[in-house]
Amino acid sequence: MDKQLQVEAIHRVQNYIQKNLKKHMSLHNIATVSGYSPWYISKLFKEYIGKTIFDYIRSIRLSNAAISLRDNDTAVIDVALEFIFNTHEGFTRAFSKEFGITPKKYSTLTPPIKLFMPYPITDNQNKAKGKNAMLNETSVIFSQVINRPKRKAIIKRGIKATEYFEYCEEVGCDVWGELCSIKEALYEPMGMWLPPRLIKNGTSKYIQGVEVPANYQGIMPDGYDLIELNPCKMMIFQGEKYDDEIFGQEVSKVMKAIDNYDPAPFGFEWAENDAPRFQFEPQGARGYIEGRPVREIA
Repeated sequence: MDKQLQVEAIHRVQNYIQKNLKKHMSLHNIATVSGYSPWYISKLFKEYIGKTIFDYIRSIRLSNAAISLRDNDTAVIDVALEFIFNTHEGFTRAFSKEFGITPKKYSTLTPPIKLFMPYPITDNQNKAKGKNAMLNETSVIFSQVINRPKRKAIIKRGIKATEYFEYCEEVGCDVWGELCSIKEALYEPMGMWLPPRLIKNGTSKYIQGVEVPANYQGIMPDGYDLIELNPCKMMIFQGEKYDDEIFGQEVSKVMKAIDNYDPAPFGFEWAENDAPRFQFEPQGARGYIEGRPVREIA
């Protein structure tokens, strides 16, 4: 059977699930959306995504419930009912099994936890081939210089990684979910290229992390480091919107353009030792975003 048709079916199922998280979903309805039989779409989904359909739904619901408990003053039972758990006890058991902490305790302490952050199957397919994307065209890239204050960053180091794909092979791709759970984050999680002074012996240049306030004293997740970042200027680049199916090509295109960019005509020079260079999660709806440290030319 055509693999592309299978991928499109899984993608339809993922979209359906995302739109109906707060509604009851049956395997019959999911199968109808996919265009395959209940047995066959269950088999395909597990093969492509690595979870059964209903384990996938449960993990997304629990992660959304965790964010709600973290950010809102809402009773546990109300969150449980909102995300289609019939009882307080059932929700508490499922939440505790997923995250290793009860929802009540989590809502009070809000420690970092491993949220489930699913990628659309089209993203998974393109991440696999993103390394080999070819560049054939240019695009419009917006840039601006912003000031970043003194701050800290919670980071997870790799071993030898110099870019995203190597990092995933060394560390895995579940770091993002834990970073997204950090309540005090100043911005969204990011991939970073550390300057030499911030790299520990035997660890990687490329890491993933999230910036937090300079006075951060919250709970540190196991296996992470807290580093201090000095005030600096960052030149932020943002590419055009793109179709998520050409993720690899678009990211590579913008990164190559940045590599060839000369900030001198605008009164700046690269300052790689001042701060980590970073990239936000590529999202087609907003374009690829990357930041590099700069200084004003004396």
